[in-house]
Amino acid sequence: MTAPTPPSPPFRDPRLPFAKRIDDLLSRLTPEEKIAFLHQFAPAVERLGIAAFRTGQEALHGVAWMGPATVFPQAVGLGATWNPELVRRVGDAVSKEVRAMRAKDDRVGLNVWAPTVNLLRHPLWGRNEEGYSEDPKLTSAIATAYTHGLRGDHPTYWRTAPVLKHWLAHNNETDRSTTSSSVRPRVLHEYDLKAFRETVEAGAVAGVMPAYNLVNGRPNHVSPYLSEHLRAWTDEDLLVCSDAGAPSNLVDSEHYFDTHEEATAASLVAGVDSFTDHGTDSSQMIGRLRGALERGLLTEADVDTAVRRQLSVRFRLGEFDPEYDPHGATSEFDTPAHRALAREAAEQAIVLLKNDGVLPLAPDTRVAVVGLLADECKLDWYSGTLLHRSTPLEGLYERFGADRVEFAEGVDRVRLKTSAGAFLHVPVVEDAADEVRGAEGALDPALLAGRTDLPPLTTDATGTELALVDWGEGVLTLRAPDGRYLSVADDGRVRASADQPGGWVVQETFRLEPHGNGHLLKHLGTGRHVCVSADGVKVADEDPEVFELVVAERGEEAVARAAAQADVVVVVAGNDPHINGRETEDRTTLRLPGHQERLLRAARAANPATVLALVSAYPYAIDPADLPAVLWTAHGGQAAGTALARVLAGDVSPAGRLPQTWYADDADLPGLLDYDVIGSRQTYLYFEGTPLFPFGHGLSYTSFAYDGLTARVADGSVHVSFTVTNTGDVTADEVAQLYTRAAEASGPRPRRELLDHRRVTLAPGATAALSFEVRLSAFEFWDVAQDRWRLEPGAYELLAGASSEDVRLRTTVTLDGEPTTPRAVVAGGLAAAGFDEQSGIEIVDRTKVSGDAVTPADGTAGELLYRACDFRSGISGVTVEVAGEGSVELSLDGGPALAVLSTATPTSGPYDYVSLGASVDAAGVHDVRLRLRGPLRLARVGFSG
Repeated sequence: MTAPTPPSPPFRDPRLPFAKRIDDLLSRLTPEEKIAFLHQFAPAVERLGIAAFRTGQEALHGVAWMGPATVFPQAVGLGATWNPELVRRVGDAVSKEVRAMRAKDDRVGLNVWAPTVNLLRHPLWGRNEEGYSEDPKLTSAIATAYTHGLRGDHPTYWRTAPVLKHWLAHNNETDRSTTSSSVRPRVLHEYDLKAFRETVEAGAVAGVMPAYNLVNGRPNHVSPYLSEHLRAWTDEDLLVCSDAGAPSNLVDSEHYFDTHEEATAASLVAGVDSFTDHGTDSSQMIGRLRGALERGLLTEADVDTAVRRQLSVRFRLGEFDPEYDPHGATSEFDTPAHRALAREAAEQAIVLLKNDGVLPLAPDTRVAVVGLLADECKLDWYSGTLLHRSTPLEGLYERFGADRVEFAEGVDRVRLKTSAGAFLHVPVVEDAADEVRGAEGALDPALLAGRTDLPPLTTDATGTELALVDWGEGVLTLRAPDGRYLSVADDGRVRASADQPGGWVVQETFRLEPHGNGHLLKHLGTGRHVCVSADGVKVADEDPEVFELVVAERGEEAVARAAAQADVVVVVAGNDPHINGRETEDRTTLRLPGHQERLLRAARAANPATVLALVSAYPYAIDPADLPAVLWTAHGGQAAGTALARVLAGDVSPAGRLPQTWYADDADLPGLLDYDVIGSRQTYLYFEGTPLFPFGHGLSYTSFAYDGLTARVADGSVHVSFTVTNTGDVTADEVAQLYTRAAEASGPRPRRELLDHRRVTLAPGATAALSFEVRLSAFEFWDVAQDRWRLEPGAYELLAGASSEDVRLRTTVTLDGEPTTPRAVVAGGLAAAGFDEQSGIEIVDRTKVSGDAVTPADGTAGELLYRACDFRSGISGVTVEVAGEGSVELSLDGGPALAVLSTATPTSGPYDYVSLGASVDAAGVHDVRLRLRGPLRLARVGFSG
């Protein structure tokens, strides 16, 4: 007789709700199996037929790290499209390629770590390329669209599971794992949380990744905001995945905890569910979790909660219902539709910043395309490997014909002469394989090694002419005639072996250091100097070679020759995404690198009809006065060159818009670590200077008229409408933008704030009637006196136009709300971090678990202002909760000090608070000013009477 088939366990029953199936599966897992699930690489449980699972497939603008895939424009370029519908289609295509690639390579994961929702607060941030905008509303609109595309449309099963990066207030690479972002409550709620909140509430987010940094003195990986805010925004089980190595940072670099067991337990309790640490080796994290359980720092219920969240994602991805998973057979990869979408996205991302009429180019124009990026299609750290490639030069060849296009790259052509009189020589290798870094895919591309199959450099009497580029700050690349870059592999030898600069630690950059009558050549990846020995050229700690730089031709000479032969010159300038501004490295200036400034000046001097096309991951401060036209695009992916050529030729009218302010000078910028966008007047929301180009700016080859702005308040919303008409003779897109300004605000509010926008296509003479429904909550601000959102009554301007500064129509609505009332400080006291204004103050953690305190940023002195504090009929005393050492001085309305409260001796630690009291007589409503002196933490102020 045949043995009866045992019944399937409930977790395999697709008729049951996911929650019940997860309950059943959790009950079947052993404690050890559950602990193992908490590492990024969760092992299989063969006895239950459960496959292995990993979190973390990079997919920021295409499938990354796993080999060839469709490469779309960088995220900041997608933000510049101002087109959520387009970005949703991009997300849809990316998720389909994830599924198709996974069918052939199970290393490809379905839990995608994208998009990046960090706001582009500061343009010197090295990872500017990864975000969408400086504005939370635009960021959430684009991020929501991308997550919906990644998720797919099926009501039950998700195509991929998107995780938002990087929670929270993360805009610096400099000391990123140890710096703390001081974020006052208004900035927290109105700015940093806002972009995450609206994206999560839209319902297509599977989780978030905490950032490396600290916020208000507490690491993001133990942030109470994960439970207080993030998980309050949705009923879905969100999976919180740590950033790589961040769990260990809590002890090793941040020194926030004494032991890894304490740190791991605190992270899990705070809400981290999956630990990304030590690569594929889960043993150390499993050991820490075991240790935390044994010490009573964790309970099995804590572990179950985290495992439940992971299983929730896995069930939604259809892992346990393969026969019902509608995405299981997805095979769309590098399709004609995806290629067309990549070109469309690249076209829509191009922003025309200035045009005096030189664009679009006439069909018979003779064009010189020059510059370091003129024949490049650059990738970034989060790109896939190119299947197709289009450079500006190739695009212009295709559009205008090779006979009408001149080209000069503008590199300096040099030879390096040794002290012995010989020259560096690149051996010629016949039929050498053309290897592309990362083409085979890698779970961690940081571990990819350089090539050692090619011979190292030698010296001879004539040497090899190298193409030298200075990317700024003296950071150089050197390229051999065969197109390969000089690089250093693990054996320390210098070879012409890299297809492009790249890698986690770039091995293709050098610096010439003056030394005597020559230069030392320092390899920046290893920090060692190049030396010449009998067995070849290498880097070493001793005996550096002194080189003479022999210049055969300066780049500007070639540029000037090409420019003089053309009707119009297109200078393609910008950055290499792996050099001077990238993950781990912030920029130091907005200025264009000197080498490229030289090329631009040479082109302009040879031909006044010079167009500057900036291809970059971030804004630059340039002088456009003498340039008839300027364009900007992010690195546009596989179709970048074709897209740029089509815009230059007028096949497509540009309609990209700047997603962040372009400042005119470094002096306009706040400090990189100054996260107080209100106090330091950052971004278009608060900046009071004159930008080089404002937020939302972008020109067209046609003109548009705005008319008929109306607004009415009804049903909890402001209903706004107006028309846009194409008054030119070219079909084009317009991005109509709607802003507001509180006209009668009681405190600092944005100069203007984006409420909504619409990208529309209009034929010549066509009119679009646009309508917007704006919830009244969009006009609220975070009232620190009441610690909640509040709609202030009064007049609000509504501004419609083509950018934040190009306002075409205005009207005003009067909104009912809650009147401003004084702070009820007798009953509630003052939370120290709930200030209205501050000087020299940073917010720190009150305890390691929750709460805020304030302290002088430099440890010496700082000042706080709390407006309109109501002492009612009178108070007779004040108390302060403080830790550390120093004093608190209290005054009212700018008057003399009424009380000075000082610690007699330092408290035993930064979290050991004491209460100090003093007599103060006051009545009525007053502004309270506190002056802190010394390394003192202030948590709260109380008043009694």
